[in-house]
Amino acid sequence: MKARENRALTAGSRTDLGCLRDHNEDSLLVKAPLYVIADGMGGHAAGEIASEIAIRTLEQAQLTHLDPDALRRAVVEANGLIVQGAKKGLGRKGMGTTLTAAIIEGNQLLVAQVGDSRAYLHQNGRLRPITRDHSLVGELISLGQLTEEEARVHPNRSVITRALGSDMSVQPDMYEIRLHERDRLLLCSDGLNSMLEDTVIEEILNLYPDPQEAADMLVGAARDAGGFDNITVIVVNIDNLEFLARSKQKRRFKRGVVGFALAFILLIGVTIGGVYGYAHNAAFLIEENGYVVLYRGLPGDFIGIELKWMERITSIPVDKLNPTTAGELKKGIQTGSLEEAERLLALYESQLNMRT
Repeated sequence: MKARENRALTAGSRTDLGCLRDHNEDSLLVKAPLYVIADGMGGHAAGEIASEIAIRTLEQAQLTHLDPDALRRAVVEANGLIVQGAKKGLGRKGMGTTLTAAIIEGNQLLVAQVGDSRAYLHQNGRLRPITRDHSLVGELISLGQLTEEEARVHPNRSVITRALGSDMSVQPDMYEIRLHERDRLLLCSDGLNSMLEDTVIEEILNLYPDPQEAADMLVGAARDAGGFDNITVIVVNIDNLEFLARSKQKRRFKRGVVGFALAFILLIGVTIGGVYGYAHNAAFLIEENGYVVLYRGLPGDFIGIELKWMERITSIPVDKLNPTTAGELKKGIQTGSLEEAERLLALYESQLNMRT
């Protein structure tokens, strides 16, 4: 598929049969600002039907703006259509699909995910997973009982714990992230990450700045590594953000609406509104993959809701800081504002410079 261009976005995509597969159950959609990957399951033909239903439903939803509620509704609708289709004899009983969908508007990224197809953010030359796998091995990894390397060869690596078509109550996980100049978004089915370690994916993205070339090279490397499953990849470059002036006007309007909504919410629950307002202005630093990462919001969660938005991944290695600071960064260092957090980062950088 040819790369597409839209304002500050260029995208490349590739889907390919795995070396050991005779048909492709993956489907994808590249229609800026919407990007979607679905990896079907349920046997020959059925998985293809499930993934096609999911892709077609999201395309018909006309998701042209960053609207979490609209994206969630479209995913839920796709799930219902797959369940109903199986009951009516379209495909077969038990068919399903993973789905990872992303919308980019201005400098904001919205992701909805069900299953083990992944979304990654490539920022400052480093790759960071955005989504968490809904799979048995994914849960074992999150519990610390399994490593990524062990998961690739685990006998139950194909067991999915959440998928579209499994039941009518399925809901997607939602992620909102702020983008920066020269960031890259990677969406992929597990045919890529089950064959290649994240460090290898990161290296390929660093070597190939063109999104179509990067997508082609990632698929080729996964095939060379064994290609046990179908491989589908979408790479989106955030090339420039000159149109942010117009986006700022939209955000001011949205903030006004949110302010009014919060005032109304405060009449119902002062505590909830207060916590959200505090989180929106607070910031914290935390260690992720060995480096200091800056977030706006609060570490952990509040009544099951995460109130944090990633600002940027720094190039500050945690193991080069003093042991006390490194230990605090494991849990997260809360600050009162982004400005205070930036001052801490500047202090860490100066400490590193003094040591060198």
